[in-house]
Parts: sequence; structure tokens; C-alpha cells
Amino acid sequence: MSDLFNVSSGPHIRSKYTTQKIMGIVILALLPTTIYGIVHFGIKAAVLVVSGIVTCVITELIYDLIMKKPITVGDLSAVVTGLLLALNMPPNAGWWMPVIGGIFAIVFVKMLFGGLGQNFMNPALAGRCFLVICFTAEMTDFGYDGITGATPLAMIRNNEAVSVKDMILGNIPGTIGETSLVAIVLGACIMLAFGVIDLKIPLTYIISFVIFMGLFAGRGWNVDYLLAQVAGGGLMLGAFFMATDYATSPITSGGKIVYGIALGIMTGIFRCFSSSAEGVSFAIVFCNLLVPIIETLTLPKCFGKGGEA
Repeated sequence: MSDLFNVSSGPHIRSKYTTQKIMGIVILALLPTTIYGIVHFGIKAAVLVVSGIVTCVITELIYDLIMKKPITVGDLSAVVTGLLLALNMPPNAGWWMPVIGGIFAIVFVKMLFGGLGQNFMNPALAGRCFLVICFTAEMTDFGYDGITGATPLAMIRNNEAVSVKDMILGNIPGTIGETSLVAIVLGACIMLAFGVIDLKIPLTYIISFVIFMGLFAGRGWNVDYLLAQVAGGGLMLGAFFMATDYATSPITSGGKIVYGIALGIMTGIFRCFSSSAEGVSFAIVFCNLLVPIIETLTLPKCFGKGGEA
């Protein structure tokens, strides 16, 4: 019998990827939208990206040193947090805003709860939501090419015409990382190719959002309107790069579907019925809080359990 079975502690399924490798792939996947954002918005976007990354790395390093914990910045998770935070900011934001948001994200959302894997919500989006609440005017200043104007989603809400083609290509105002759908999809393909994410959460999120908007947005099933809603704002960036965060998304197969549906409904509610034309960040953060409940309700039954007597 001992030759057939080896009794050992879990985990019994191991990945060939380390945390550092996974984060490195995510950074690689974010490069297309980061490069496009810097080319599109100029040096001010690059300053925000550098400011966000440096702040998050230094903050985590200082926290580890003060608390006499093992140094964890080598896993690159702080780099991903800083980069995502910057990509979710308008290009006209001051360099100091990613500093404030980065400190909040690393200290109050990540490290105080035990570090990577223990955080209860996505740190980058928590930092962005914190900044939106504290600095609403600065976080909604989407000036583009020297002209102060509304984002396509705000224009749609005001019944103004928008170009879906420009929204797909990225010739629009918005946050640094959300404007080019092409760049975001390219990055998503990189993560899918490496097996870092699967399509359960993103596809369920997008499909449920489209269904919700078709039913409740008051525009019916107008294809141009629905395409604009998908291409606009941070929906695609959030669906592939933040809703799929390992630490804050369900691990059960059924849970991922439920989570994606909840994300689609919440995003639709924010876009249809709130004062803001966006809502992806708050929808993901809110649904992050539901993950423990979703996982509890979707746990598969143990083999041999739950059958009829």
C-alpha cells in the first residue's frame, strides 16, 4: 500500500508559475495599454505611471522593514498595483495623487491585512476609489489634447453622438489605460496565452453587462449604443486585469460565473442609475466584498457526500 500512496499535506496541485512570474506576465500584458496611454497623453501620463509604481514599491518596502517582515517587493505585486492605479487615473491628475492613492492601497488595503493574497479587495481600485471620493474634481478632469471635454460615456448620457471607431482605437479622453480597446485586448490575449487568466469572469462580466444595459438603459438593443458602453470607460480594463485578480475573485468554477454576473449587474446599475457615467471601479470593489459569500455558496460537494441515502 505504501508503494501506491504518498500521504502529504496540501497543496497537491502545483503551478509552474511563481508569483513573480505571474506578476511579470501581467506587467507584460499591461505594456500595450501603458505605452499607448503615454503616447496618447504625453509625458504627464508617464509621470503618473512612474509615480504610482515607485510609491507602491517604496511603501511596501518601508512597511516590511518597519514591521520586521520578509521583504516582499521582489514578487512584483507592488509594481502591478502601482501601474494599475496609474492607468486608472486621468492624465491631468497631479503627480502627488498616485502617491496618496498608492500609500492607501499598499498600507490600508494590502499590508495591514497580511499582504499579497490576504487583501479583501483589489488594492489598485481601492486606491482609485479613495482618490475619487477625496479628490472628485481632479479625478474627473479628462481634458484631452488641450481641450476640456466630457468622456464618451458622459456624452452618451447627455444624448450626444460619439464615434464607436474612435472609442475602439483610443482617440478619446479618459483615464490613461482605458482609452484603447485594441491595446487592452492585446494585453488580455497575452495573459490568456500564458494561462494566467481564463475567460469565465471577463466573458460573464461583459455579457451580463450588455444584457442589463439592453434591458434597463432605455436604448433597447441598439448595437452602436451597446458597443460604445463596452468600449467606453474602464469596463474592458477592469474585466480582464482587475476583476480576475486571484486574491479578490472566487476560486470555484461556479463562483466565477456568479461573480461575473454580479459585476455586470452592478456596473449596469452604476451606469444607468447613479450620478456618474462610469462605475466599474466601485462595482468591482463592491463585488470583491461578496466573494467570501459567493465561494461559500458555490463550493462543490466532497466526493461521496450529498447523495441520497
